[in-house]
Amino acid sequence: MKTNLAESIRNTPEGKEANDILRACVHCGFCTATCPTYQLLGDELDSPRGRIYLIKEVLEGNAVTGKTQLHLDRCLTCRSCETTCPSGVRYGRLVDIGRGIVERHVKRAPADAARRALLNKVVPNQTVFKPLLRLGQAFRPLLPGSLRAKVPATAARNTEWPSVRHARKMLVLDGCVQPVLAPDINAATARVLDRIGISLVKAPSATCCGAVTFHLNRQHEALDYMRRNIDAWWPFIEEGAEAIVMTASGCGTMVAEYGHLLADDPAYAAKAKRVTELSRDISEIITGQTESLGQALGATPAFDGGSKPRVAFHSPCSLQHGQQIRGKVEALLEMSGYQLTTVADSHLCCGSAGTYSILQEALSKRLLKNKVTALEAGQPVAIATANIGCLTHIQGGTGLPVRHWIELLDERLTV
Repeated sequence: MKTNLAESIRNTPEGKEANDILRACVHCGFCTATCPTYQLLGDELDSPRGRIYLIKEVLEGNAVTGKTQLHLDRCLTCRSCETTCPSGVRYGRLVDIGRGIVERHVKRAPADAARRALLNKVVPNQTVFKPLLRLGQAFRPLLPGSLRAKVPATAARNTEWPSVRHARKMLVLDGCVQPVLAPDINAATARVLDRIGISLVKAPSATCCGAVTFHLNRQHEALDYMRRNIDAWWPFIEEGAEAIVMTASGCGTMVAEYGHLLADDPAYAAKAKRVTELSRDISEIITGQTESLGQALGATPAFDGGSKPRVAFHSPCSLQHGQQIRGKVEALLEMSGYQLTTVADSHLCCGSAGTYSILQEALSKRLLKNKVTALEAGQPVAIATANIGCLTHIQGGTGLPVRHWIELLDERLTV
């Protein structure tokens, strides 16, 4: 694609990066076939190709309007288009750059601006989020249906964390909402790793990965979250931690960008690069330990009655598109004795996408309905996923239990 960026941005780091991405796009349109919002709305400007055109117009100095902002807001940043693209266009990074520029030029309506500011203050902040969630759970039966669906009622099942006893140690990102919504996920991860000879440890001062704030277009503020996490993890890295384990694939996608996003920060560039290198999804860690896992599973009895429980797996966009990890979780669940059902259109987003389900509720509900229909079609007894946002969102649309897949593996090992 030919470009002629405005002089004001042409020679900036963002301008140079955006220009390279734009020039890679050949406007073939393959991305439209796998774009969730284009499939729902049928509007070219709600497709990756259309949004690339809008961003190009902005970068070339043309008028920035509320219409541009609307179409960029509707993007889930699911990055399914990146998986489809034959030219390797880094659309996710381009839309981040475009949104940042548009946010600086287009003033939001007061109600929209206030809602975004509130989300930014509440969601990444456990000291605020936790008491509000507990209050919502206490009054959950009285809440309106749409709000009640967003407040999980399930209490923690098992938060027992094994003591640090192995020579091999790995860090875990505790995150912001996951320890409040589902504290058993990281505990289950610690127990599974403990059984295969790895101790999982937390860095007490680590915090939100920065994704919520970053995707609310407060990108410079998000960099501070990243720096705080690097500071929290660095002593453990110096002591020999082998990896930083991600149990929420959305967080994993964000941490994988630390090295790139902080590359121009002289104080943090090298450390951020190292953190990104150490960041691993839990499925990658366990896939590399299948021999030890097989020995642990060999000591467990078969399921009652000998039948394999049917499970539908929803692969989060952040896992299969953002990190390009596909097939690993499915293989581990099958290895553990579960029967996976076929899920139609498994590449499509469930509609959670961080705060998207709140900011774009109507579109999110349509995506959720389609996803739940596909997941329930194979008559599973449970749904598994790999991201806390997807888990809570899908649970609001189905009567089936929705679990993190690591919990199913943990339960299998404790039979």
